[in-house]
Amino acid sequence: MSLEIEIVPILSDNYVYLARETVSGKVLCVDPGEAAPVLARAEELGWDIDTILITHHHGDHVAGVKTLKAATGATVIGPGGDSQDIPGLDQSVADGDTVSFGSETFKVIGVYGHTSGHITYFAETDQALFSGDALFSVGCGRFFEGTAADMWPGLLKLRELPDASRVYCGHEYTATNVAFAVSIDADNAELHRYAGIVAMLRSEEMPTVPANLGLEKKINPFLRADDPTFAEKHGYQGQEGVTFLAHIRAGKDSF
Repeated sequence: MSLEIEIVPILSDNYVYLARETVSGKVLCVDPGEAAPVLARAEELGWDIDTILITHHHGDHVAGVKTLKAATGATVIGPGGDSQDIPGLDQSVADGDTVSFGSETFKVIGVYGHTSGHITYFAETDQALFSGDALFSVGCGRFFEGTAADMWPGLLKLRELPDASRVYCGHEYTATNVAFAVSIDADNAELHRYAGIVAMLRSEEMPTVPANLGLEKKINPFLRADDPTFAEKHGYQGQEGVTFLAHIRAGKDSF
């Protein structure tokens, strides 16, 4: 693998990620909602942060950027097209752009709806996806600044990524996501198996990330909104995936 990835828990349920590119030794940080825990972990590892990647503008993903940038001199890369400015932004990227990082290249994939300019980063060699609040394990982000029509094309792009891809999302929401998914997809054997794994991990206060994208394609209802068999169970047969996606998201919002 080209990336050595460390999970840094912050706040109540956020994850920040540190990633070291193994050839160059360069280190990046993804979505630092707090600076102190990130700086402490980087110091423990002996890693010098030189790049900060941001997926979207929400405070729990950017509140530590200015402090972290001041402490490390890191270059801040993020969405220039989001509804609010990213603090300390040095380089603006958008859907279809790439970010070079040592021997690794990140493909920028826009997944809109949670915020109007939300982006994700896919490490093409390492096959690691930093999905922010667009895609969670067995879930997706709330539509705070958009609609199902905004979110669906981006989810389809993520679904096209290789099955072996590892998903590093912004929050530890998996247990509640699984509970909702089981309530609307009770016959899914793979989902029930994963529910047991999640329960075991959380009982030991272990993270459920990274998630496996191949498995997510089978158990994440938000990635399966165009599955005709699944849709038919809920009376959405013959309708567009985006229509069923809106129904699923509304159900999760009130779950």
